[in-house]
Amino acid sequence: MSEVKILSVTNQKGGVGKTTTCVNLSTALAALGKKVLLIDMDAQGNATTALSVDKDSDNNSYDLLVGSVKHSEEFAPNHIETFIPNLYCIPSSKNLSALDIELANTENREYILKHSLENIKDNYDYIFIDCPPALNMITLNAFVASNSLIIPVQCEFYSLEGIAQLLETIHAVQSQLNKDLKIEGILMTMFDKRNILANNVLKDVKEHFGDYLYDTIIPRNVRLSEAPSFGKPVIMYDINCSGSQAYLQLAKEFLER
Repeated sequence: MSEVKILSVTNQKGGVGKTTTCVNLSTALAALGKKVLLIDMDAQGNATTALSVDKDSDNNSYDLLVGSVKHSEEFAPNHIETFIPNLYCIPSSKNLSALDIELANTENREYILKHSLENIKDNYDYIFIDCPPALNMITLNAFVASNSLIIPVQCEFYSLEGIAQLLETIHAVQSQLNKDLKIEGILMTMFDKRNILANNVLKDVKEHFGDYLYDTIIPRNVRLSEAPSFGKPVIMYDINCSGSQAYLQLAKEFLER
C-alpha cells in the first residue's frame, strides 16, 4: 500500500467553500475506489452534517486531540462509516470551540494531531482535514499533521489579501514546525462567469498564484447549497448538476497531479 496523503482544506475566511470542497472531493475519490477518511475539525460540524453522521458520537475529532493527551499516546478513536462506500468520518464536536484554552499548558501541543494520526493513518489512501475558518491551535495542528494544503478561494474582492495572510502562516509553519508542508493547490469557488468582478479576481489570482491554481473552477450552483440540508454530498444529491461535474473534474485533476 502506498503512503497515505494527509491534506488540510483551509482558509481563514468563512464561507469560501472549504467544507463543500472537503466533502465532495472526498466523496469523488471514494467513488473512484480510494479509501478516504474525512476529519471534521470545525466546531460548527458542517462536514459531519453533510455526511449524515451523528454529531453526538463518542468517536470525534475532539477525542482525537484531547484523548491522546488525557489518556495515552496510543489513544485514537475509531472512524465512523458513512453511507458512501470507502468514505469514513471522524465527526466534529462542540467541545472543539474551547480547545485553545484546554491545551494552553500542554507541552508540544502543535503536534498532538500528528501523533494521534500515526496510529490510524495507514488504514487509508487519503485523509482530509476540514479546518475551521480561523488560524488557531486546531488549524495549526492540522498544518503540522498534513503533507499538503488545499485552499478554496471565493471569487470576491478580498480574496488576494486573504491568500497573502494565509501564505505568511504557511511559511511560518514550514520554517518552524513542518518543513515538508506544501500547497497542493488553490481552488477558485463560487464563480459566476457573468460577474465582471469574479472574472477580474480570477485573473488576479492567476497572475499572482498561477503555479498553485487548479484548472478546475467551482461554479456558483444552487444544488451545491441545497445538498447539505439533505445530509448528502452534492455528487450523491444531483450527479448531473454543474457543481457535481466540477468536483468530479477536480478529483480527476487532483489524481493527475
